[in-house]
Amino acid sequence: MAERPSSDWLARSRRRLAEVELTAQVDAIGRVERVADGVARVSGLPRARIGELMAFDGERRGFALSLERDAIEVVLLDDPEGVEAGAAVRGTGEVVVAPVGPSLLGRVVDPLGRPLDGGAPVEAEEWRPVERGAPGIIERDHVTEPLETGVLVLDALFALGRGQRELIIGDRATGKTAIAVDTIINQKHSDAICIYVAVGQRATAIERVIEAVRQHGAPERCVFVVAAASATAGLQWIAPFAGFTIAEYFRDRGAHALVVIDDLTKHAATHRELALLTRQPPGREAYPGDIFYLHARLLERAAKLSKAAGGGSITALPIAETDAGNLSGYIPTNLISITDGQIVLDAHLFAANQRPAVDVGLSVSRIGGKAQKKAMRQVSGRVRLEYAQFLEFEMFTRFGGVSDARIAAQIARGQRIRALISQPRFSALRPVDEVALLAALADGVFDSAPATVIPAVRAGIAGQIDAEAPDAAELLGTDAGLDEALRTRLVDAVRTLVSHISAGAT
Repeated sequence: MAERPSSDWLARSRRRLAEVELTAQVDAIGRVERVADGVARVSGLPRARIGELMAFDGERRGFALSLERDAIEVVLLDDPEGVEAGAAVRGTGEVVVAPVGPSLLGRVVDPLGRPLDGGAPVEAEEWRPVERGAPGIIERDHVTEPLETGVLVLDALFALGRGQRELIIGDRATGKTAIAVDTIINQKHSDAICIYVAVGQRATAIERVIEAVRQHGAPERCVFVVAAASATAGLQWIAPFAGFTIAEYFRDRGAHALVVIDDLTKHAATHRELALLTRQPPGREAYPGDIFYLHARLLERAAKLSKAAGGGSITALPIAETDAGNLSGYIPTNLISITDGQIVLDAHLFAANQRPAVDVGLSVSRIGGKAQKKAMRQVSGRVRLEYAQFLEFEMFTRFGGVSDARIAAQIARGQRIRALISQPRFSALRPVDEVALLAALADGVFDSAPATVIPAVRAGIAGQIDAEAPDAAELLGTDAGLDEALRTRLVDAVRTLVSHISAGAT
């Protein structure tokens, strides 16, 4: 009777067989059957995997988006010119990667790290897959550190925290990108690294964003990942993932990063286009069923890590567009359910020159006061309630007079709140300035002054605080709260400024 082979011999045979299969997979050559709209149908690669990087003739690349029994659909990442039926295709056994490292700071690159600013090629510290798993629950920590935007209505009513995912949503041309850019610019006063990801935007709009950051912010701590409307669908598809990969490099080293994705509505449209080209079954509004999973696995990568995991964070500000204010659309409802809150911008408020046009009734931050410093919580508690009551009273009294003195006083207070939370672009407020203005509002400093003086007060508050309470910013930075003595000094500074401006106006 023949001896049975030993277990060592079987193990060596299995390893040799696996090596042969892997070599066969890497060296396998497929052929392009057809190419249309940036998607190539390839046959002859039976061992290809979802997301695998494919190499075409002429150094063009693509990734496998869907697998069928006899062929695979490959999304091209480069110009499809030169990729024709019959061209050879090779499976690389790798996935799409993006460069990461400090050399990206201050640069404008495409999602593959190729420079778009005319500069030298990026010297990457390492290359990481654009698709990476989100941190596990055990690796995460509570979101408690504020991410100051410098925009009073956000910092006071819808505070953002480091590690939060806050959706910015509204109709076209209502100031969505403006809020995100102002937040990026305000980080010049913090240690956060900013990554702006443009998906399907016009080149002129992207140039305006980059120029604004260069003029008012700290571009040396920003990375601009651009997949404009003229870029291939493949580059637009991977752009948000590449932006998060770049941010994760800094997060993993204990730093804090802010990622702005402008916008996910166009990203969803790109995914729908690719899905229809690869004949995936359409669902609601013609989007494939995996569109929710696509954005969920992207935004779940934003998190605040625990101290044991390094303590870094990624804050995500995705932007989405609605049609006629319809928040019940498929993509808006998906993103609202994924994120930790939403800043809703209203077209009617924007047309009425209320900037930023934040709808305080529909907007929400599920982190809220947990990410605010104690002093801000002390002075902002009743502002949202008073403003909401004012909006209701204003609606009911629009066509008739007000006879009740109490309601008239509430309307007057609400008009001053509206003037206070209106804020021009590129005019960020420091936390101490915001606290001083809100404390003065609560103490009735603005009640006897016309609402028209408030813009001038907001513009001059920084100099007034530095003159009368130069140590206030440092005292509030300790998060010890706002004691009565400091509050009195701040309110008196605002009262003095209101008196001077009011006297000059008369």
